[in-house]
Amino acid sequence: MTDFSSLSNVQLELMKLYSTNLSEKDMFELKDVLSGFYAKKAIELADSVWNEKDFTDEDMKSLLNSDDQ
Repeated sequence: MTDFSSLSNVQLELMKLYSTNLSEKDMFELKDVLSGFYAKKAIELADSVWNEKDFTDEDMKSLLNSDDQ
């Protein structure tokens, strides 16, 4: 018997989902939803840091044009 106690809640839910044998179209849509979810989280975190550091558009231009990239 397999021990699932070491799996996260996300892993367990995904195992349930993937046991349903999704079509290629549905699989593509699911991947799109998941990537959108994580993109939104990344943008929210970046916005939070931006606001916390009180960055301006000029700061970003300077960062993008620096040789230290």
